[in-house]
Amino acid sequence: MKPPEEKIVAVAALEARLARAPGKRQGLVLANGIFDLFHVGHVRYLEGAKREGTSLLVALNSDASARRLKGEGRPLLPLAERMEIVAALQCVDWVTSFEEDSVEALLGRILPAAHAKGTDYTVESVPERAAAASLGIRTVIVGDPKRHATSDLIDRIRR
Repeated sequence: MKPPEEKIVAVAALEARLARAPGKRQGLVLANGIFDLFHVGHVRYLEGAKREGTSLLVALNSDASARRLKGEGRPLLPLAERMEIVAALQCVDWVTSFEEDSVEALLGRILPAAHAKGTDYTVESVPERAAAASLGIRTVIVGDPKRHATSDLIDRIRR
């Protein structure tokens, strides 16, 4: 098993790897999120994503993107720490990050076989679904029912 630091890759480096070995895209699943205050729902989502293919790339929102999406005070953990935590999971093959609020542009750059989202979505409600479909990328819903949320954990801790 690779150490976590070897799993963390820049998007450009990952693009180059996949250009040299395009067959790796066939079983590649892309999962994405903020992954702030990692919890069991995250683990179940990522393990479910891995089961949809042969390799798993996890893309994390940058700190600025997380702040735009979740508000001031988020993320609680900086990007480098969130990436290291995710990379430590056995089911994860690569970890990268993106600056945008949506993973749509990354889908076009990486061209995975599948894009995995959690059960707080349906295939029809995934924001990037149309872009993924136009690129021939399958959209899959994985993980356990959405009963775990970082926002809820933060609220419980504050109370």
